[in-house]
Amino acid sequence: MVGIKNYIEHHGKVIETGGHFSHVMALSLNPRAHYKDGIIRCIISREGSVDVAGYIDRSELRMVTGNSLEHFVIGERIKMRNEDEIIAKLGVGGLDFIGLEDPDIFIDKITGLTHLYFSVPFIDKVKKRTMVYLGHAVGEDLNSLEMTDPVLGVDSKTYMGAKEVCIAPMNKKGFRYNLVESSSEEEDFTYSTVRVAIAEDMGKPWRFGETAFHPKECSIFWIAGHASPGPLLPRRFVDLGEGKILGIINGREVNKKIGEDIKYGMFSVGLFIYDYEEGRIDWVSSEPFIKDSEAKTITFASQFVETRKGEGILYAHIDDSFVRAYTLNSVGIRSLLPI
Repeated sequence: MVGIKNYIEHHGKVIETGGHFSHVMALSLNPRAHYKDGIIRCIISREGSVDVAGYIDRSELRMVTGNSLEHFVIGERIKMRNEDEIIAKLGVGGLDFIGLEDPDIFIDKITGLTHLYFSVPFIDKVKKRTMVYLGHAVGEDLNSLEMTDPVLGVDSKTYMGAKEVCIAPMNKKGFRYNLVESSSEEEDFTYSTVRVAIAEDMGKPWRFGETAFHPKECSIFWIAGHASPGPLLPRRFVDLGEGKILGIINGREVNKKIGEDIKYGMFSVGLFIYDYEEGRIDWVSSEPFIKDSEAKTITFASQFVETRKGEGILYAHIDDSFVRAYTLNSVGIRSLLPI
């Protein structure tokens, strides 16, 4: 629609680090606190470069508090009961635990409980592989969380795990076809895929479902190498009808082999339509929706907050370094969709 922008990039950074962290990412805000607090992933050390395969980030999850939706300050590391015991149980056999990553907060409206999901990554130094569990904690609020066993484990043969959870609405059958980032090792490269995770209880183990999107099997250049599900947008923001919902998807161009290195392509933010009744992705945008003006290799969305009718703020981290806010316009976005 002429004259209506799909999004507006905000100036500056959303997160104040106090000079303690050079790299912050994966902001997740708390609906229970009206999005005035939340959790963020902070990188405490980095080996290698984010655009070359094999780099290692060591991370911790920290609280954030804000006086507006555009300004947050990093606080203390989040503490969860039973954390040390769960990590020790998962890390047997000399696995190298590199810290919790990529938080997602979910408030169960039925039980009133706060659930936190996060990546639990280990490096197998012998096999030179990374194993990633989808971790879980639950409590009355973010200050009373207790870590449980992961809701999704790791396939010991393929090392395929799960991270970057996308919580879907409950379907008419009474369970959720959630989405997660998983992986598929092919002859040329290892691809990040979007896979269904079947959750009958948000606090108990889930089951892997089918792969909903495989970058190698599509012909979409911007997402031909890696795909990861981002937040789903409320139906009142863009209503696609019964059983359908619009979401944000993060995608990366296909890897390139340069000498002995595997070079990553550009990560951008796109749109997708999800049939949450059937657990099926019906459409992925043929072009990126957002490429940050300062991004050299990564624009990766993690959180959406509706602010008023037809508008909301999307948060994305840039080059795994800082968090940016964008105002989204539902009318402009609607014009990009096939339905």
